[in-house]
Amino acid sequence: MTHPLEHLLFLTGRLAEPGLRKILASIEPCPFTWEVREIGLQVAGLMTAEMLKRRLKPEHIESFDRIIVPGRCRGDLDALATQFGKAFERGPDEMKDLPRYFGRGRAPADLSRQDVMIFAEIVDAPQSSLEKILERARGYRRDGADVIDIGCLPDTPFPQLEEIVSALKQEGFRVSVDSLEVKDLRRGAMAGADYLLSLHEDTLWLADEVDAIPILIPKNHGDLDSLIRSAQILTEKGKPFFVDAILDPIHFGFTDSIVRFQKLRAALPDARIMMGVGNLTELTDADTAGINAILFGIISELRINAVLATEVSPHCKSAVREADAARRMMFAAREEGALPRDFSDSLLMLRSRRPFPDTPEEIVAMSEFVKDPNFRIQVSRDGIHAYNRDGFRSAQEPYAFWPQLGLENDASHAFYMGVELARAHHAWLLGKRYEQDEDLNWGAGLPPADENKLKQKAEGLTLTHQLREKLPHGAEVRREIDSNSSAENEALNTSKNEQAT
Repeated sequence: MTHPLEHLLFLTGRLAEPGLRKILASIEPCPFTWEVREIGLQVAGLMTAEMLKRRLKPEHIESFDRIIVPGRCRGDLDALATQFGKAFERGPDEMKDLPRYFGRGRAPADLSRQDVMIFAEIVDAPQSSLEKILERARGYRRDGADVIDIGCLPDTPFPQLEEIVSALKQEGFRVSVDSLEVKDLRRGAMAGADYLLSLHEDTLWLADEVDAIPILIPKNHGDLDSLIRSAQILTEKGKPFFVDAILDPIHFGFTDSIVRFQKLRAALPDARIMMGVGNLTELTDADTAGINAILFGIISELRINAVLATEVSPHCKSAVREADAARRMMFAAREEGALPRDFSDSLLMLRSRRPFPDTPEEIVAMSEFVKDPNFRIQVSRDGIHAYNRDGFRSAQEPYAFWPQLGLENDASHAFYMGVELARAHHAWLLGKRYEQDEDLNWGAGLPPADENKLKQKAEGLTLTHQLREKLPHGAEVRREIDSNSSAENEALNTSKNEQAT
């Protein structure tokens, strides 16, 4: 049988199958034809590549162009593709996100591209040890920084400057030295620094003596003509540079400074421009994710080429990660000519745009299929829902569940439920997506989890009391789910979100 459109096979579990069919049927116009197949597993999120390797036969999938598995499916999908000669692909973690995943709005965003360099400043370098500076530099690099900026302090001796620059270069970092003292800049450049922050009309001569690329600033604050003159001098000499019109804090020239950057771009359409964002992120008592989103929208529109980011104040501890997320999101949106929506949720740290994928009615319907004693926890607009074969319970705060759970003599299970219900409560209060046995998603506010989709996740602690009594005291259960999983294996498993594809 031939299909005029791409023909897709969706593999799932028993609990998710009805909902998956309903969601796929809702995608109109659908850019593909599809079939759903339940592979003999209750919980779709427990699917593994090894399980599929044993359960699938070539004749089962020969008519399909692609096979879509749940986003939480662990294992090597490339090995499956080699074995069966078909493309295997992980869908989204939540099946409610399938319409968006398949282009109801757009194709999944490519966030691998960006065009803004991030300079991450270590502002107290003269007062830090070499080991501490290297540690922070490695962290900034993991968070997305392209250049490590070594900040010099006024009237503060810095005898270890050359040693620090040399050590960073030996570890493969690009380095800038940040000072208004020409002697510090010269020392940094002679030690191998790649960039110098900052030169102006009176110190421009240093650019003729060193190879480091200067970042130019006005001789006097706000003097755009001075900055443009310096840029023209270096342009005539054929020397590379960046220009920085200086972003000012709110109520101290912020709006005027934004206008200066716009005028600078108009005057120097081909110049590389830097913006230091710390005067806004550090000096405003507001979460920095939103500030960075707005600033990087301006940066994207003006085609600004570099930012200087700092993490001095405790509330700015994820500023570099946020800058990295913002530059990628804004680049993707600009390239597509679209609003910066549905490209990334990295800057949605406090709330989610789609916090509650399931209605209370859908969760109740789902609970009717559950035949084991393990608790499933889900969150809807109405509150928190916890259910197993013994009943369905709903409340809006965790303490209300305690009399209904029957865990008075099951300390470890009670502890687990307390943790999960508290997490669900926070998600409901804030309007965040909740997934059982998963940390809440704080976006760029925390380092990304090291999630290895080639390996099955360790199980949680939702063991029934009866099964736990069979284990040695204090034993830590780590069972691999494969195609031979018995009913007891599934009962032992933490209930991953049954709404997964």
